[in-house]
Amino acid sequence: MRTRRKPDVPAPESPWNEVVPGLWMGGHEYAGALGHPEFAVVRDEFDLVQTLLRLPGHGPDPDVRHHVWPIPDGPLDGTQLAGVIRLAEAACEALDEGRKVLVRCYHGYNRSGLVVAHALMRRGSSADGAIRLIRDRRSPWALHNELFVEYLRAGLATARLLEELTE
Repeated sequence: MRTRRKPDVPAPESPWNEVVPGLWMGGHEYAGALGHPEFAVVRDEFDLVQTLLRLPGHGPDPDVRHHVWPIPDGPLDGTQLAGVIRLAEAACEALDEGRKVLVRCYHGYNRSGLVVAHALMRRGSSADGAIRLIRDRRSPWALHNELFVEYLRAGLATARLLEELTE
C-alpha cells in the first residue's frame, strides 16, 4: 500500500541518484524533461535492486538480484523495521563486494531514504550526516517524513524495540 504524497511535494527530476559510490536511491516515477510524469523502469543498470513499493512492469530484469520489502510511508511496526535493517545490511554487503545497488520506493524520497540512511550509518555516518547527504544528492524533499527522521535519530534497532513494546 502506498500513502499518497502531499500535493506540494514535487516529483524528483531524475529516476535515481548516486548517494555514495555504488549506492543509488530512486523511485518508480519522476518528472521528465518537460516536467511530465515518467516511469522509471530498471533493467540491468544495477546488480542489486531493493524495492520498498513494487509496481508491475518497473523491473528489474529477471537476472538482477531483487529484494522486495513493501512498507508504508508512515508508522512502521517492529517487523517492518527489522526488514529495513536487513535491507540496509544487504546493501552494505553488496557494496563491499563492489556491486552497484539501487534502493527504490515510489518517488525515492522516504522509504528508500530510510534504508539508504541506515546503510550510511552502518558505514559510520551520523543520522544527521546521512540525512544531509541524501537530501543533497537525491532531493531536498528526501526524508521529508519526520517520523522516519525520528527513527534514524533514535537508531532503527531502538525504534524497532520501542515499536515491538507497543504492539
